[in-house]
Amino acid sequence: MTQQAHLRPAIPVFVVLAEFVVKEGMLEVFLAHAFDDAQSSLAKEPGCLQFDVLRSSDHPNGVLFYEVYQSRQAFEEHLKTPHVDKFRAILSEHVQVERPVRTLQRLSPVPT
Repeated sequence: MTQQAHLRPAIPVFVVLAEFVVKEGMLEVFLAHAFDDAQSSLAKEPGCLQFDVLRSSDHPNGVLFYEVYQSRQAFEEHLKTPHVDKFRAILSEHVQVERPVRTLQRLSPVPT
C-alpha cells in the first residue's frame, strides 16, 4: 500500500494565522486569555474546526494562533462573538506588536 492510499483530498477550509509579540512580563496572563478564546471558539462555534495557540521558537514572547474554519463566513462570524470582543479588549495592555492577520486555504491532502 502506498502512502497515497492513506490520504483523502484536501477539505476546503479557511486557515487564519494571527501573530503577536507580548509585552515583557505579560506572557502568562496573555496566554490565559488566548486559551480562553481558543476554548470558547471550539466549544461555541460549529464553524471553528481547530484553534491552536503556539509559542514562537524565534522570539521568547512570540505567540501565534493557528485557526481553521469551515469557510471565510465561519471566520467572519467568529469575529462577531463576545469571546473575541473580550480577547481584543486586553490586547493593548498585553501586546507589544500585533502582526497583520494572514489567511490561507488548505491545499494538501488530509491523512485518513
